[in-house]
Amino acid sequence: MKPVSQALGAGSSRPRGVGIRAVAKKAGVSTATVSRFLNRPESVSAELGIRIRAIVDEVGYIPDASARALSSRRTRTIGAIIPTIDNAMFAQGLQALQRYLSSQNYLLLLATNEYDLDIELEQARNLVSRGIDGLLLRGDAHHDALRDLLRAKAIDFVNVGVYDPEKSYPSIGVDNEGAGRCIARHLIDLGHRSVGIVAAMQRNNDRAQARMRGVFSALQEAGAAPRPEWQMQVNYKLDEARQAARMLLQREDRPTALVCGNDVIAYGVMMEAQKLGFDVPGDLSVVGFDDLEWSRHLQPALTTIHMPTDEIWTRAGQYLVETLAGHPAMKHREIDFSLVVRDSSAPPKSV
Repeated sequence: MKPVSQALGAGSSRPRGVGIRAVAKKAGVSTATVSRFLNRPESVSAELGIRIRAIVDEVGYIPDASARALSSRRTRTIGAIIPTIDNAMFAQGLQALQRYLSSQNYLLLLATNEYDLDIELEQARNLVSRGIDGLLLRGDAHHDALRDLLRAKAIDFVNVGVYDPEKSYPSIGVDNEGAGRCIARHLIDLGHRSVGIVAAMQRNNDRAQARMRGVFSALQEAGAAPRPEWQMQVNYKLDEARQAARMLLQREDRPTALVCGNDVIAYGVMMEAQKLGFDVPGDLSVVGFDDLEWSRHLQPALTTIHMPTDEIWTRAGQYLVETLAGHPAMKHREIDFSLVVRDSSAPPKSV
């Protein structure tokens, strides 16, 4: 029996791919021109770019990422750390981010931290060790050691989903506290003074904390501060939201309206309310945050705060790409939210 190396043939254990010289020769341009197109497609004419791309696809050329990184000191890779992928809003945002980064010839590496700052720090170390050029972080609740790491390695980063111009760290997102005040004032204007809260878990979640600060401040100003027994925290899961609704709605002194930490929680609350025989919004008004796709299709359709998720994540990607290219980029960018009034909110029966 022949040794494997002989059976395969010398040097054939890893077939060599088509090189950049073959692409350049077939296109009738220099290797530098091909390289420039691959790194910055906008640097060549549209006609030439189409021709080079067609030849690249025809011959099956795949650039050597490690060689490109050595020559440019860049891997064209962006990392992102989010709490979980079990959240429709994060999935939507990541899709928008991926779409933008792909258009700029950047690769996205994703990690999750389960709202645990220690896990986030370890994941950041892993991403840095793999040569990321920049990093997107969800919110502004992070270990100081994480910021120290990124500073020491000269890695640009941006906090996504928050807007805080007072901080020295770049941020792109909405005024979450303002969004909380907005949704609470909607219920106040309808005449509700008995308002309960089914919030998202607050631990290491500065966005959820800010939303609830806004809700509480608006209710307190109206003399309608929610009773402690009307306040609950749940994970972003339908079954936990339904359990919370069951506990609140089976009370004799139940609230007439519930503010939910996001749309998924609101879905669970409405499902349980209807199962228990309550009319929404006749007996109970329900409101949420995020304006997920399902929110306008429910019966009744959900009143919520629209968060421009695609724009937030795309803008965050643009900030990193522009910063890495040495172009001036706006360090803090506020994206406007909006109140979307649908059928799940109405005046209480006593009004």
